[in-house]
Amino acid sequence: MQNIKMEILGLSTSPSSGGAYALILTEKQGNRRLPIIIGTFEAQAIALELESIKPPRPMTHDLLKNVIMSFDSKVQQVVINDLTEGTFFAKIKYQKNDEEQEIDARPSDAIAVAIRFGADIFVHSSVLDEAGIESEDTPEGAASGKSEKSMQEGGNLAELKSLKMSFRPRLIQRTTRRPQKLGIRLTN
Repeated sequence: MQNIKMEILGLSTSPSSGGAYALILTEKQGNRRLPIIIGTFEAQAIALELESIKPPRPMTHDLLKNVIMSFDSKVQQVVINDLTEGTFFAKIKYQKNDEEQEIDARPSDAIAVAIRFGADIFVHSSVLDEAGIESEDTPEGAASGKSEKSMQEGGNLAELKSLKMSFRPRLIQRTTRRPQKLGIRLTN
């Protein structure tokens, strides 16, 4: 079994989802997607970092990055390594004193920290085999940065609908939009 490199395709939400978001990961060298349900706070932390929006005060994941760096450590990668009874599990792998170490984390927190370090995101092949969804997109088209208009006209948004989620998603892609347009409120 091996770890498969992934990247973030986007976030989706729906009024009927009870405030939850789906973080959609896509294979870097393949056509499978992995939707992971995450909370509003974690979605906000991921979206703000992807949008390069810096809040006036550090958020929890920014603070965690600062603490990790103060101990002369650096996050190398995160691995979503298990799926048990519908719950995903992850490990944050980091370097300290030339020694690789790892700690358990929720996938949403692990990914929020990983993007702050520019670390790679991996999913264990057994997890992707169990929960991944085949996409008709080619790997090149999966993260092509299509405009919101082209997504609404059928691109990635139609693909997300085909994932057969129980809600109608609104895809948030990496753009230079303000947090209000992402449907996220910033609070101090």
